[in-house]
Amino acid sequence: MKGIRTVHHKTGAEIEGLTPSQASGDASSDFVGEELEKMAGKSPNMAALLLLLLAAAIPSELVIAAQPIPQISYESKILQDSIVEKVNGNPAAGWKAAINTRFSNYTVSQFKYILGVKQTPRNILDNIPVKTHARPLNLPKEFDARRTWSQCSTIARILVVIRMTIGHCGSCWAFGAVEALSDRFCIHFGVNISLSVNDLLACCGFLCGFGCAGGYPISAWRYFVKHGVVTEECDPYFDQIGCDHPGCTPKYPTPLCMKKCHVKNLLWEENKHFSINAYRINNDVHDIMVEVYQNGPVEVAFTVYEDFAHYKSGVYRHITGDVLAGHAVKLIGWGTSEQGEDYWLLANQWNRNWGDDGYFKILRGTNECGIEEDVVAGLPSSKNLIKN
Repeated sequence: MKGIRTVHHKTGAEIEGLTPSQASGDASSDFVGEELEKMAGKSPNMAALLLLLLAAAIPSELVIAAQPIPQISYESKILQDSIVEKVNGNPAAGWKAAINTRFSNYTVSQFKYILGVKQTPRNILDNIPVKTHARPLNLPKEFDARRTWSQCSTIARILVVIRMTIGHCGSCWAFGAVEALSDRFCIHFGVNISLSVNDLLACCGFLCGFGCAGGYPISAWRYFVKHGVVTEECDPYFDQIGCDHPGCTPKYPTPLCMKKCHVKNLLWEENKHFSINAYRINNDVHDIMVEVYQNGPVEVAFTVYEDFAHYKSGVYRHITGDVLAGHAVKLIGWGTSEQGEDYWLLANQWNRNWGDDGYFKILRGTNECGIEEDVVAGLPSSKNLIKN
């Protein structure tokens, strides 16, 4: 999938720099195996002697390389002092790590569950238009959608809506889409509305993926075109189920699509808000910047490693830890750090006590963790829209 880098756990042979044929054997090794089987049937002692001779001929580095590679322990705590020390002790890291209380009780397995971006099926991606932008446009060196459209309260949503946590539901794909579309309604039509994550999560069904078990960001935007999404007032996020404290168990089930509003004076069908299209933005820094500059925040997906859970401040780049899964967030701007590092500015959904007051920066222009590969959005529609 674009944006979520497929990471293959390397075998010992691959780590030692061997080719696939050297690591797994080639046609000649198959021939040797067949001959050994034949010899074993005729003379077991001769076959055993030949095996000993073959083993002695194997280079010692291959024997070492064949040792099992330690795997991540999914029941260990996601937050580790050793990761904090490794990041903060690296002068070239560019960012600071800390033990974020948001995940103080989470195991690696629990943390993985909230990373809800799944690999988008190829048949879906092939039918999505890719948007590019003309080059002759002077863009500012720094841009922050919160300041440019300060009248749009939803852009700074994580700063004021503390209860909107994703708990143990892998709903980031839905959050990123709903938040960006809410912002775009304000930017393009001047209306401050908060759209419902719950409605998208519950009602998109298999079209978007697997609900709380993860989904496809672009499919959320396609759903907006045909089916729309109601406001949060109509369908609040997990209004009647689940819990929101760190370490909450069991995992959230995907909510049911009730097709009705929790407020009596609102009708579900009439409360629907739509987008007029759904598209991917070309994986080019300029195209992404122009899209945000002209149309507002976008949804992006990227690969998360263990060290990202420890992010506190600075410009993130992967330093240490294993790959975990894909995550979707809202990209709201860009800039350059005092150290001269270009970055993207993004809003996460993990509350104010994670990261830099809920936000984070990541390297721009190097496709760090696949951040520039899977960027999606759509333009809001005036259908059903009631302006303030």
